[in-house]
Amino acid sequence: MPKPQILITNDDGISAPGIRYLIGIMKQLGDVAVVAPDKPQSAMGHAITVGAPLRLQKIVREPGYTEYSCNGTPVDCVKIGIDKVIHRRPDLLVSGINHGSNSSINIIYSGTMSAALEGAMLGIPSIGFSLHDYSHSADFSLTGPFIKEICKNVLKNGIADGTALNVNFPPKKGTPKGIKICRQARAYWQEEFDERKDPFGRPYYWLKGVFTNHDLEKDTDEWALAHNYVSVVPVHFDFTAMHAIESLKKWKFNV
Repeated sequence: MPKPQILITNDDGISAPGIRYLIGIMKQLGDVAVVAPDKPQSAMGHAITVGAPLRLQKIVREPGYTEYSCNGTPVDCVKIGIDKVIHRRPDLLVSGINHGSNSSINIIYSGTMSAALEGAMLGIPSIGFSLHDYSHSADFSLTGPFIKEICKNVLKNGIADGTALNVNFPPKKGTPKGIKICRQARAYWQEEFDERKDPFGRPYYWLKGVFTNHDLEKDTDEWALAHNYVSVVPVHFDFTAMHAIESLKKWKFNV
């Protein structure tokens, strides 16, 4: 049986410890191609590059393993990786391991998860992995067995059409208790801009915020992470608010 072809990307950049750890795990499961940004691209969301040229820089190319950096966004990396590096749709796309949580509303801004959703749009079984630790020296060692088990299940069983998995690991409190399949919590950022002065006295602004979770149900990703579980949320790119369609049909449009 041929080995599965796995495409890896991230939003923290090609040299980030998270992606280096993920590469080691994926090499145990199949042939690996890495196409990742040449610099950090956090909070890029689903941005793509249309007004500037994209460039690929070959780092490694050998049987069973290929690695390139790209000057584009995480979604650019998925698109160009499929078209110009592996020349076919991979059997699995994995994104991460992100330095920091992508639970709840964070998925909207996440380059990590946008790469996974791009894979889902193309019909590829796709997973985004994130660790709730923002430190560059974060310890990823406890995530390995869970990542391998989730990926093996996806390779065996597939994922529902148009769906990706958003997988988040809790802050290190010993080995996670297990895996929870759950929903995205209704939690939000309360944001403001901190006004500062540059050396010339001109104002500039730095975004800051406090993450607030008022969704205390036990079936959410935030509950799972707070109780030392790995959260797995199936997500999709269809933004249609199905529950709102019937009420909108009752509107009267006089045009």
